[in-house]
Amino acid sequence: MIEILATNITSPLGRTTEENYQALRAGNSALVRYEGWRGVPESFTASILSEEQMADIALEGYSRFESLAIRSVEESLLHCDIDITSPRTLLILSTTKANVDALDTGGEGDYLAPGATAKKIAQYFAMSSQPVVVCNACISGVTAQTLADRLISAGEYDVAIVCGADVISPFVLAGFLSFKSLSPEACRPFDIERLGLNLGEAAATIIFGRSSEECDAESGRWQLLRSSLNNDAYHVSAPSPVGEGTVEAIRRVMDGFSAEDLGVVCVHGTATMFNDQMESKAIESTGLSNVPISALKGYYGHTLGAAGVVETILTARAADDGIVLSVRGFEEIGVGGKINISNQERECNKPYFLKIISGFGGCNGALLYGKGCANVQNKIGDATPKLMHSVKITSESVAVDGNSIATTTTGAALLKELYKEYIGDYAKFYKMDTMSRLAIVATELLLRGESTQERAQEHDIVLFNRSSSIVADMNHLATIRDRENFYPSPSVFLYTLPNIALGEVAIRYQFRGETSLYILDEKREPLMNAITAATIRESYAPMLVTGWIDCRSEDEFEAEIEILTKK
Repeated sequence: MIEILATNITSPLGRTTEENYQALRAGNSALVRYEGWRGVPESFTASILSEEQMADIALEGYSRFESLAIRSVEESLLHCDIDITSPRTLLILSTTKANVDALDTGGEGDYLAPGATAKKIAQYFAMSSQPVVVCNACISGVTAQTLADRLISAGEYDVAIVCGADVISPFVLAGFLSFKSLSPEACRPFDIERLGLNLGEAAATIIFGRSSEECDAESGRWQLLRSSLNNDAYHVSAPSPVGEGTVEAIRRVMDGFSAEDLGVVCVHGTATMFNDQMESKAIESTGLSNVPISALKGYYGHTLGAAGVVETILTARAADDGIVLSVRGFEEIGVGGKINISNQERECNKPYFLKIISGFGGCNGALLYGKGCANVQNKIGDATPKLMHSVKITSESVAVDGNSIATTTTGAALLKELYKEYIGDYAKFYKMDTMSRLAIVATELLLRGESTQERAQEHDIVLFNRSSSIVADMNHLATIRDRENFYPSPSVFLYTLPNIALGEVAIRYQFRGETSLYILDEKREPLMNAITAATIRESYAPMLVTGWIDCRSEDEFEAEIEILTKK
């Protein structure tokens, strides 16, 4: 079990957690309407750091994204005493697109893949450990906190610095515009008149350390008691209408607890039609209808990879003062599930809160936080992984369990050949990006070695890569680079979230376990093995699909994945 040692939020509303918290209490919002921003032909409302704010934050030799993340970590370090240079201190960077803006004309600096970006940030602080990037769409911040808990609890590290950050760019903005999911005005979570979400940029940091054996209820530190990650295997860009994935995540972390224990449920609350409806139904079906909810998108918009971190920090800070923050923009209920929501501050005098979130790729997450010595069993049990089967696919060769498979083609044509030979009846394959196609055919070959009984069991999917979604990124960029011919496609943009490949596998094989993607600067097997082992120890699923999957171009790729099971 881990506890929060220090925090920071750096956003248009302030440079510290306290500045942001007081801004929210005052009812301030950073959401502003923009016209003609950086050549984007459509107007939108968003939360973006001003030129003056960025001038104060910017570091020479570092991009906007890197500067924002570094400044947030710097500020959090002022509030605790840790050795950041120790090999037992880990940086976990939570982001959806990191430095992607540098790919576009007018971007800042040279493009660095997310793993290289994290390494650059770590080197700024002279860190000696290798950083990890969590790239799990909207739930990245919650996944990052879960990973910190797993690795510290497993004894791999003593301290984990979780920094969630994303910046707004034409690249990201165009994608959400293509989905027609952006509200032209400030968003209104759960309201009957809600029109969609707003985007926001921020960096937020939580520094975690191991909880002491004898917790002191007077210490004032929040502990991460439990976490759960899972996939609803329903759709890569829409939540299940009744929220099975969110419901399952809630039930797992709340086992042994009741609604009466919770002071607040911090929801995702994107103000989109489907998300808010789903969350309301999930809250109702898990018996939490009477627990006050906190929804913060009306202040910041959706801060993407930072969202789960920003919202956890502010929920905890408000609970310290015995309050639930008001839901800005809400006036009249517009969802079918019963929820306890208000646009006024309310009292909160209970020592537990729940954070829930969901995102593209079908992923869902839940965190249970508490204060004091809560004797919570959050391990499923120690387990030694056993290798069941393995697959290796490169642009030129294929091997299953070490045995080569004869093929007649290479590159992109090889994936089509494998599809026709071993799948053949899943036409959606041709709509996918290269990495998703690679993930599907590699998993199919992997599962063919399983017995019927093994294949029927639940599987987690935890994969690693280096290049993120660079192939899909370049395809999306081609649709927006010429602002005079601006035609972003939602089907193209979707695959710029690299975790979508895992979501496609989950849907194809109806796997409802965890689906998490981690990005490294290169293939680092000791770190990958540590994350895999920690996942297995905490997992509810008996089977785990894990390994390396990387696409540098449509004709250059590599998948080396395996199925592990608990002995």
